[in-house]
Amino acid sequence: MTLAQAKARHAELVEEIRRHDHAYYVEAKPAISDFAYDQLYHELLDLEKRFPELATADSPSQRVGGKPLSEFKPSEHLVPMMSLDNTYSQDEVRQFVERVQKFVPNEKLDWCVEPKIDGVAVNLRYENGIFTVGATRGDGMTGDDITANLKTIRSLPLQLQRRAGVSPARDRRDDCPALLEVRGEVYLTKEVFAKINAERRSAGEEPFANPRNAAAGSLKQLDPRLVARRRLDIVLYGTGKVEGGRVPPRQIELLAWLKSLGFKTPEKYWHCRSVDELLRAIDELDGIRDRFPYETDGAVIKLNSIPLRERLGATSKAPRWGMAYKYAPDQAETKLKAITVQVGRTGALTPVAELEPVFLAGTTVKRATLHNQDQIRRLDVRVGDTVVIQKAGEIIPEVVRVVTDKRTGTEKVFHFPKECPECGSKVSKGAAAEGEAAVWRCTNPDCPAQIRGRIEHWCSRGAMDIEGGGEVLVAQLVKNALVKDVADLYRLKLDDLANLERMGEKSARNFLDGIEASKSRDMWRVLYGLGILHVGAGVAKTLGRSFPDLDAVFAASVDQLTGAEDIGEVIADSIVQWYAEPRNRQLIERLRKAGINFKSSLYSPQAGAGPFAGKTFVLTGTLPTLTREEATAKIEALGGKVSSSVSKKTDYVLAGDDAGSKLDKAQKLGVKIIDEKEFLKLCGP
Repeated sequence: MTLAQAKARHAELVEEIRRHDHAYYVEAKPAISDFAYDQLYHELLDLEKRFPELATADSPSQRVGGKPLSEFKPSEHLVPMMSLDNTYSQDEVRQFVERVQKFVPNEKLDWCVEPKIDGVAVNLRYENGIFTVGATRGDGMTGDDITANLKTIRSLPLQLQRRAGVSPARDRRDDCPALLEVRGEVYLTKEVFAKINAERRSAGEEPFANPRNAAAGSLKQLDPRLVARRRLDIVLYGTGKVEGGRVPPRQIELLAWLKSLGFKTPEKYWHCRSVDELLRAIDELDGIRDRFPYETDGAVIKLNSIPLRERLGATSKAPRWGMAYKYAPDQAETKLKAITVQVGRTGALTPVAELEPVFLAGTTVKRATLHNQDQIRRLDVRVGDTVVIQKAGEIIPEVVRVVTDKRTGTEKVFHFPKECPECGSKVSKGAAAEGEAAVWRCTNPDCPAQIRGRIEHWCSRGAMDIEGGGEVLVAQLVKNALVKDVADLYRLKLDDLANLERMGEKSARNFLDGIEASKSRDMWRVLYGLGILHVGAGVAKTLGRSFPDLDAVFAASVDQLTGAEDIGEVIADSIVQWYAEPRNRQLIERLRKAGINFKSSLYSPQAGAGPFAGKTFVLTGTLPTLTREEATAKIEALGGKVSSSVSKKTDYVLAGDDAGSKLDKAQKLGVKIIDEKEFLKLCGP
């Protein structure tokens, strides 16, 4: 193939892949199978490997790539990014409308109301239709250049698409401004946020407080490969500097124009011609915003006419033509009786507010998270304070502020412990990851709380799945010095369990049978069960697909580990450092002698290969012969993934008897539904 032929084919592939990306990530209407998409993508990569000059900045291959950054460079916005004034009062909305009308008394005003997405504001710059620079808001004048991280967002176009009605013979870059700044919000969906926090807890990391914090922390990561795993999304709703081309003169038309260029825009907005219509729109949005895939905390009110906005201008802080109306979250006031500190299996210390019981959002709340020492300082929360709690993005409530007006002077400042509240050992504060809070940890690996946590984790269903190995039994095993680490479980005898509280012979035998059965679990479960910091179930499965056994994982260098898909240096360093500890190497040898399986059934010399490569399954109902764990193992062994929820991105729903709402959703979305018989056919001989 000549270079000219390669260029022509490369251009065709770029156009086709970009079109399919837009259909999948923006419109949620995939036009081809994942397999067909992968074939196109790999053909593109092969061409760029043979002809490196084809790998331009706007190629789909540049979504994730390059080495981690050492720091973020400043990026100046060509037009300042201002923040809107906000209010919780509808009376103030009326006053705002009256104030705008006084500035332009002879104009008939109309408005656009959009959902206020609880995310991170960003500015994107396109030059001749190509995405060149993306930055955070920063101080409004200058932000951080996060271009590499923004490129990981699959719904963000690297090259603007041709608008409808424009002749295909014309170059798409002639159909948009030569220079275009677009403003929007980066966010995490509620579903992705829940999964990330579940993974962080399982990996011994502190969960994020809310989706906005998670999105902000993700964008501040220096390694784009880690950002890609967070599955960020974006909505665009405005412009900054524009040179060349014609920008629509009204907000409603601007949103349609941005959508025609390939941007994801607000899925719902209202055109209002009076203050009463505007207030009705705000109320209507409040009634439906829980259905949106992202968190919303208000409504954004914008004057529809962009020329009128320019006449109105701005104060030193905010534009005069718009404001944000914020909805009051579900909150309650109560008394903070005490602050206790929990110690996790990795030694992490988490402060918890012990509260006078209060009813909030359908449940009685007695405890609320304070996240970490930094949060206590920010809130200036003291024992005896009246505090406001709310549920935002999490089922677990959190303390959001102190009612200082109700202080009596008897409140006591809380001093974060310098010693572990469980074992009395010293605690140390680790370095904070970019965009995240530092965590205090107990330095004693023999801390009873850590031992209990590690053993509970090892026995958990997601790890070694040992029946009966719950909190109550594990606490007794540790208290009676029967178990000091997970390897000790495999030395237990019936007599050891006989004298424990509420432990009959049948329960004891079931527990010992569960321990014996765990010896044959797959390698990834063993790796996950060890509780290595940052190594959740997903990471363990990835390593199981890339390495034949546990010994190979621990023999690998940082560079070799990061060669596996989605494994960054932080995870690799954590694994290498864990195994460097003599006590951990001894633990591995004791597990080997106990007969634990170290081999990986997921391993393939070409990780990700197999008939289910790139396919996502959802399981629902009871299958005739397979357990869910067995079906999941088959899917993963053949290169597929199992998800807990049905979406348009699901390839198959494997349904058994008594299938519930997941089956209904699959039918509505047109997702292929199969039974066990058809599934086993797909698995092959």
